[in-house]
Amino acid sequence: MMYLAPRQGLFAIIILVSFCLQTLLLVISTDQQLSKSRAHKGEQMVTQLIDEARLSLENKDRVSLSVIANRYTSEQDVARLVIKDSNNEILVPVGNAPMQKGNTIEQMATKGDAVIGSVALTLKDISKGEIIAMQWPFVIGSLLLHLLLLVAYGYIARPTKQQINALSREIDNLHRNTYAKTNSLDSRRQLNAADSRDADSKIYDSEDPNNQAPNSSANSISTKGKSTGTAVNTAVIHNELNAYLKSQQGTGSVEEQALASADTRSSATDTTINQLQKLPSKPQKPAIATNKLSASRSYDSVSVQVKFHDEYKMLERLAPEMRVPYLALCTQLFNQALLELLQLPLLLGVSVINEPHFEDNGAVALLKANNSHAKVALAGVMLGKLYLMLNKIIHDKHIELSKFALSVTVGVSDEAQSEAMAQLLKSVGKKEQMLILLPNEGLKQIANHVKVYSLKRPTTVYERECAVFEGGNDAMIQRLADVRNAVLMTGNE
Repeated sequence: MMYLAPRQGLFAIIILVSFCLQTLLLVISTDQQLSKSRAHKGEQMVTQLIDEARLSLENKDRVSLSVIANRYTSEQDVARLVIKDSNNEILVPVGNAPMQKGNTIEQMATKGDAVIGSVALTLKDISKGEIIAMQWPFVIGSLLLHLLLLVAYGYIARPTKQQINALSREIDNLHRNTYAKTNSLDSRRQLNAADSRDADSKIYDSEDPNNQAPNSSANSISTKGKSTGTAVNTAVIHNELNAYLKSQQGTGSVEEQALASADTRSSATDTTINQLQKLPSKPQKPAIATNKLSASRSYDSVSVQVKFHDEYKMLERLAPEMRVPYLALCTQLFNQALLELLQLPLLLGVSVINEPHFEDNGAVALLKANNSHAKVALAGVMLGKLYLMLNKIIHDKHIELSKFALSVTVGVSDEAQSEAMAQLLKSVGKKEQMLILLPNEGLKQIANHVKVYSLKRPTTVYERECAVFEGGNDAMIQRLADVRNAVLMTGNE
């Protein structure tokens, strides 16, 4: 599986900002350089113009001044040229400075100590677009370089297999530590609760002066239970004896009660021990749960559950005259698909136990293997995929005709895990999706025909063991397509 480099989108944003800043700095530096060179060029042009036009300016010869000014305004950088006399009256205005803004250089024209006029030269502003057009090789090269850096980062910074394995181990260790802390807290709470119950029973026994002998007998009984290997709860024995003695305190003296308690003590304790020995011991419960969740558990039947993907509870609000025919159609399709599918030679030895019937919450089909060679797990997966294909066609056709229809979710599991699969379909099931919860033997049976993947970020044991149908090989898909066509042709007939 190909993994992307970490935070590749953020790195792309950084590359884009870098390219924009580099282009901006290029434009600013080029603008400053061109502004300095143009200002120096403008001062030289004004000085040269004054030297050429000094005589014409002294005589106020407008024709000669116009000829000289037109020669200077033919320069590309000059926007406007204005020549004035000593009285600050305009003699020659040349150019279109009002339309183009720029930097104006003004200088007085003198003859000796006398001022004979002035010259004002306006230079054009430098366009940013012209600068970028002028520096286009650099801009394109910088863009290609930044793109190359982005591609190189995406290839080089991808996590290696060693890093992925190390991260997986760290996550597993973190989960184990979390579970260990949770279990230790639970065990501490249970121990504290047990200690508090024992302390309460001891306080109760110490308050009653007539419970001296029963306490000693209870201790001997608990010691005897430990020596025989039977886990007897002493607190229960204490309560039984205390209740019996308390009932006997209403009649007779203390001596008589002690004698009566001595006579009945052994029988009461023996009865209590026998009753406790008949109960199932606590260590057996984890063994039962482990057997139920074990990946190597045995199975001979498979449950195929079809649930409607009804997020907005539309089926409940549907009128009965529309809901009943729709459920009948789904039931007919499911039973016909089951009948046609079990006729395949590949599924020889597989039979159906019940007759599926669609209700508001869906339908369930139970398949059974009649012999050890029957591929009941493969039959369940093929039945789930077949009904998904049929329901897709029916759903699209109903929507095209503006009629009511629902998508479905399918779950395939061994019969022991049917309740767990129902919870998985409700919690993590998606429309047009098939969940698979089978032991290792069932997964090996379907491994050569289908491809599955695990759920992402599982939160329970069942979610970790659950697999999601991804696709099948060409042979299986072709068989299912033929069965689908046979079911639809049967429905048309």
